[in-house]
Amino acid sequence: MFIQTEATPNPATLKFLPGRTVLGEGTMEFRDREAAVHSPLAEKLFSIEGVSGVFYGSDFVTVTKSDGDWQHLKPAILGAIMEHYMSGAPLVAGAGPTENAEEFFSEADAETVATIKELIETRVRPAVANDGGDITFRGYKEGIVYLDMKGACAGCPSSTATLKHGIQNLLRHFVPDVVEVQQTSV
Repeated sequence: MFIQTEATPNPATLKFLPGRTVLGEGTMEFRDREAAVHSPLAEKLFSIEGVSGVFYGSDFVTVTKSDGDWQHLKPAILGAIMEHYMSGAPLVAGAGPTENAEEFFSEADAETVATIKELIETRVRPAVANDGGDITFRGYKEGIVYLDMKGACAGCPSSTATLKHGIQNLLRHFVPDVVEVQQTSV
């Protein structure tokens, strides 16, 4: 088994591509060891000193470090991922983590929100997934779009630029009612 690695815009996060499906659809984020209790792979990764976050995408795993050097962490992470896939263990056992944040917007804004969601799904999420993260719609109120940033995007030094100059400009171009884009704190 050969696992490729890619740098992300976030220097504290590396993207690992095992060459097979990780999650068929959707994403999963584990921000600490307690959240990883339903994922054997995430538990193994959190047992490596210096790992502070794990994120699953369709065909990748991103790992965020709190400290340490990638040169020392990378071999242990590669070993844990390889061992997991060779064992045949499930990625998620039991219920797994759930999204607990509900979307919020006024019914009067439903058409605007539908356009915003379509733009995020078709133009933003694919680009962000290439960088090892995900962005999901959380809400819309008084011209402000609220988004959750996950994986490599969470805590990335360039996330503010991504939000303000990339996503905000895109949404304003196609949806004149959009005034601003903000990150929600989960």
